[in-house]
Order: sequence, then C-alpha cells, then structure tokens
Amino acid sequence: MSNFDPNAILRGAQLTLVGVNRALQNPGLFTSDHYRQAALAVAAGVAIRILVSIPIVGVRVLLWIISLFVDMNHVTFMDSLQWVDHTYVQKHKSEDPHNLRAMYAQNLEKYPTHAPRDTNEKKKSIKDTVVLMAVKQGRKAGISLAVLALSYVPYVGKFVLPAASFYTFNKAVGPQPAVAIFATSIFLPRRYLVSFLQAYFSSRTLMRELLEPYFSRVRYNKEQKKLWFKDRAGVLFGFGLGFYVFVKIPLVGVLIYGLAEASTAYLITKITEPPLPPNEAEKFKEDSLHWKNKHEFLELPWQHMDAYNISMHKPGFKSDVRQTPRKTFS
Repeated sequence: MSNFDPNAILRGAQLTLVGVNRALQNPGLFTSDHYRQAALAVAAGVAIRILVSIPIVGVRVLLWIISLFVDMNHVTFMDSLQWVDHTYVQKHKSEDPHNLRAMYAQNLEKYPTHAPRDTNEKKKSIKDTVVLMAVKQGRKAGISLAVLALSYVPYVGKFVLPAASFYTFNKAVGPQPAVAIFATSIFLPRRYLVSFLQAYFSSRTLMRELLEPYFSRVRYNKEQKKLWFKDRAGVLFGFGLGFYVFVKIPLVGVLIYGLAEASTAYLITKITEPPLPPNEAEKFKEDSLHWKNKHEFLELPWQHMDAYNISMHKPGFKSDVRQTPRKTFS
C-alpha cells in the first residue's frame, strides 16, 4: 500500500473535519490561556496586515518572537490530547477497562520539552538564530525562483517543473506516487502545477509546525523523523491541506491555526501509538517509526470510523492483569 495514495489523502482530510469537531467539543478550549493566545494571534495579524501584506509565515515569525516573552508552552495541544483521552474513556465506559488502550497525555506530558543541553555546546544568540533561519528560507526561495525561471526556457522549460516535482516527491513519498505526479504534471498548465506544489509544500510546513508539540517531547533524530513522516505522508498531506486553505485567511487565519493545533492532538491518536513512560522513550521511538495500524485504519468504512475500535472491544476473556494494548481507534 502506497503512503501517498488518494485514499490516504482523503482520510487525512476526513481527520481534519473529525478533529475540528472533537476539538470544539472541548470546553477547556475556551479558557483564559487560550483567549490570551488568540488575542496575541489577532494582534499579530492586525499589526502585520497594517504594516505590510506578507504571507502567513510572517505571523508565525511574530508569534515565535512573542513566545520568547510569553509562556505559550504548547498548551492547546496537550489540553486537547487530554480531552481526546477523556472522550475515549467516556465512549467506552461500558467496556471492560482492562481492554482499553493506554492513554496518550498521561505519559506524554511527563516527557521533557527540552533536550538536556550539552555543556560543551555554545549557546546560539537570538541574532544567530534569526540569521540562520533567514539564510535557510532565502536558500529555499532562491531555489524556487531558479526552478520557476528555468520553466520558461524554450523547449525544455515545460519539463522543469515536472522534473522538480518528481525529485521532491520521490524523496518524500517514494517512486510510485512521484512517477504518477510527474506523468500528470506534464499535461497540466504551469499555473495549476505551481499552485499544487505551493499547496503541497505549504501544507507540509504547516504539518511540521503543528506536530512540533509532539516532537518537542518525542525527539526523533533527523533520519527517524524523515521515516516517520514518509510512512504517514498521504494522511498528513490531506490533514494539512484542509487547514492550509483556512490559515491563509487574513486575521481569522491565526485563530484557525490554534484550532488546527488542537485538532492535531486527535490526529496523533490515529497515526501513532500511546507513548511509553519516559524511561522507555528510546524503545518507544524505535517501535513507533512505522504506522502499525495503517491498513486497518485506511480500510475502515467512511461512515464508521470507530468500526475497528468496536471490533476490538467485543466481550472476551477478562484478565486480572492490567493490559495496555498498543493501539485501538476511537
């Protein structure tokens, strides 16, 4: 089964809707902490809108600067994850508690959000961090402009964007989806292909930011994180694309971003397993690289997202020993 097939993308879009619905049911979403973050987000959006019209990345940069002085600490994500666990228990309160899955928030909140600092490592200043980020973004922008310019070269220009698409998707999702996208893109007008690539890269960037509260605790190395994303590429693209459209809306977009982070907590419970205690973090990272229940989830009927969960909770032998199955769907 491909990691980037249409079914996986549509499932990700479905999780966007279900995740939003689940997040909006959480009464804790509207606490003073969340209102403070929302007010900061709106203020940032208004300020940027008045000064200059720039992409939503400007809002995120300003929010990052604000976070240096205001403790935001991924409150939305963790509160929403606790709500997802609470909802799961309520939905299955008539079931044998020995057969329920382990909770996500209970162990994850015990994971430190900052890695132990190497005493021999020189701490980077804010100036160095900003310069490094500017250079990185500038390099990406330069490559994008170069590819776009080459696409206007006579004769060979029409193959530049499809070739760039193939190179990118082959690294991200594998050869089969990359070949399909390459073959399709040859016949697409340039403006549609550019729009598609922009949506893909923007939604991928958005997903990485939305998952930061999770990865700040479960710290994979570069290769592990690459494999983690690749194994879930289709669902993550579908999920991120749904929010990408709304995040672009001026002013309201930054509020949607908070809702997206809350919904990501629900997504995590579908595409990962409940985390082990912090002292078993390394074992958990190795075990959770691959999405073990991908086939079961993607084959669920659209109108019965809980069908797999129900089948897992049929009456059976009741053990006297507390069990924590690695994964069920709720």
